[in-house]
Amino acid sequence: MKTTIQPLISHLSTLSCSKCGTSYSPFEKQTVSACCQLPLLAGYAPKVMPEKEALLTREGTMWRYLELLPVLDKENIVSLGEGYTPILELKNLARKYELQNLLLKDEGQNPTGSFKARGLSMAISKAKEHGVEGCIIPTAGNAGVAMAAYCAKAGMRATVVMPRHTPKAFRGECYWYGAEVVLVDGLINDCAAKVKELNSKGELLDVSTLKEPYRLEGKKTMGYEIAEQGSWQLPDVILYPAGGGTGLIGIWKAFKEMKQIGWLPENIKLPRMVAVQAENCRPLVETFYGRQANAQNYVGKPTIANGLAVPRPLGEQLMLQTLQESGGTAISITEQDMITGLKELGTNEGLFVAPEGAAVWMAARKLLDTGFIQYDEEILLLNTGSGQKYMENLSGYQPDSIGS
Repeated sequence: MKTTIQPLISHLSTLSCSKCGTSYSPFEKQTVSACCQLPLLAGYAPKVMPEKEALLTREGTMWRYLELLPVLDKENIVSLGEGYTPILELKNLARKYELQNLLLKDEGQNPTGSFKARGLSMAISKAKEHGVEGCIIPTAGNAGVAMAAYCAKAGMRATVVMPRHTPKAFRGECYWYGAEVVLVDGLINDCAAKVKELNSKGELLDVSTLKEPYRLEGKKTMGYEIAEQGSWQLPDVILYPAGGGTGLIGIWKAFKEMKQIGWLPENIKLPRMVAVQAENCRPLVETFYGRQANAQNYVGKPTIANGLAVPRPLGEQLMLQTLQESGGTAISITEQDMITGLKELGTNEGLFVAPEGAAVWMAARKLLDTGFIQYDEEILLLNTGSGQKYMENLSGYQPDSIGS
């Protein structure tokens, strides 16, 4: 039996297939589009929007943008205080590399220690709104932790399926949140196959990346914050670690929405978006440069940046569209370069970022060398998580004397 709900606070008006545009009801539970089996995108029809100055009186979480988020009844919001993370000036590295303006948005300061808190807060809130009793997810680590936490908050059953080689810190967190953890040999695509097997009767809601419409809506709030925290001016270039790519797609979606509602001027120059991947798993890079038609048969390898080990992303075409529309590019970073980036950010800025965050810094350095980024441009790096969870991955790169 379908659960149908009516809007109360949100301006959510449509869900449409990202490929062909076929419309689906935004007031019923949805997964991917029935027409193309691809992600559904939420659309909004704001009748009366508050002036952006009204945001100054709102709570310092991602829920400050409530009218442009899909939860229809505030009672269904499942929150741990996610969002509104700081944008830090990296003055020491800027001085060292003669850069005019180098910034980093630190998503490691979210609940559960990563940007995944945004998407899973939204997905679990919508699951609650639709009367869902349990959720399942394939994960490289952080998304599973976030889902487990928000399911715990919502009183829902949680099943997390992750690669066996995932650092124990991620597994341990899921355990303490009360989730069932299933380990699989392979990468996240192998975990997705296991999810399909475990959930063959559809008893749980699959909240895999882009397999439901709302994790994207949580992630897009990074774009709203980038604009608001920058006094409604945008950086010249944004570098984002793209595994599944939800954040990359979401940030770009947010910029276009803000132009539509008048929070950004119609003629504003939007940032060039850069998708950063691991050399060990770079499906988008291979497709972007025409070395493969698409990532459907791509085979990747594990990487110390667990979140980048996504060999066959469902959102590949949406990521490519973002890069094309923004005049951006895709680049891959080696494991050793990530280690170099971790050390540089740590010793120069006092930041212990996730390897994904180190990858975007090293990507910026490489793109400065090629001329894609200019030294006088405003550069924004996205660090997606805390480095603390990756200590097991990094143990082989530190002196043996540490911890002895």
